[in-house]
Amino acid sequence: MSTPLNGRARTLRLAVIGLGIAALGASFAYAAGWIGPQRLTPQRIIDTFEAQAGHYPGYRKNHAKGLCVSGYFDSSGQAASWSRARVFSQSRVPVIGRFAIGGANPFSADASVATRSLALQFSSDDGQRWRTGMNTPPVLAVSDAAGFYEQVLASTPDPATGKPDPAALQAFFARHPESAAFRQWARDYKPSDSFASSAFNSINAFRLVDAAGKVQYVRWSLQPHSDFAPLAAQVDDRNFLQHDLQQRLAKGPLRWTLRLTLAGADDPVDDPARPWPVTRQQVDAGTLVIDHVDAPEQGECRDLNFDPLILPDGIQASADPILAARSAAYAESFNRRSRETALGAHP
Repeated sequence: MSTPLNGRARTLRLAVIGLGIAALGASFAYAAGWIGPQRLTPQRIIDTFEAQAGHYPGYRKNHAKGLCVSGYFDSSGQAASWSRARVFSQSRVPVIGRFAIGGANPFSADASVATRSLALQFSSDDGQRWRTGMNTPPVLAVSDAAGFYEQVLASTPDPATGKPDPAALQAFFARHPESAAFRQWARDYKPSDSFASSAFNSINAFRLVDAAGKVQYVRWSLQPHSDFAPLAAQVDDRNFLQHDLQQRLAKGPLRWTLRLTLAGADDPVDDPARPWPVTRQQVDAGTLVIDHVDAPEQGECRDLNFDPLILPDGIQASADPILAARSAAYAESFNRRSRETALGAHP
């Protein structure tokens, strides 16, 4: 996993995969005020994003291109002994979600962005909400906010080429050996030809709390039931993933297994760059079923802020500081696009 990156093409591929994650990570760092001689606010980092990617009023400031979906979660009951959250014991829970690609440009071609995301809101019958934002990488490249900031700087496109400088990226990764797991994943990663066959990961760890108050740290993922096929080398349709999802759902619902990975006693629960051993116990908590899709940027998810700290009783945040910073950055993005919409901007 610690083999150094070799070659311009490989380095640029890492940049393409990591750029959306790095940009969001930089917003975490600024939002928390962890970087620089002065406290830098979420407002200032959003200004920076828009200066680099362009100003798109009414759109989310990262993962800007997406579409709303809805469906339900059928619990298996297997996670109910680990968490008192009603979502794990209620037989069927309504779900609102949003599929998206990484980056701040809502007009990017779907096939041009390797990272994808799925954000969900579960609404259980006890009136509680659980929101989670998941991404295709299982880990981040760095462990802290300062590293995020370095990564976004190293990934900044050169105006002359439109691509990051490979030398700057190689220097960044050399300074951050904790990026080994992310680099290994990026080298092996092959984007699928559909949102439906993509897996999504929580990246951060959370705490499950059972009826007796016992705590178990977990990460979760969504594992697709649809068969994997690689994305074609040449895709002419700029909205390929969106059109594919609409076509598949016209034929029937799509499914993913919600899989909880239980941390061992010595596993790092506050470091999103460090993977856990593949031998860790896993619990299949149930099946996510998506059966409806709306037009791009329309539907129930349009005005939702998928803040990862909106958690029901029975699920708690870990001490990973990135989680609190994410919440602040999401709030600024939400507030800004809400103001833009009120002034007449409509995605």
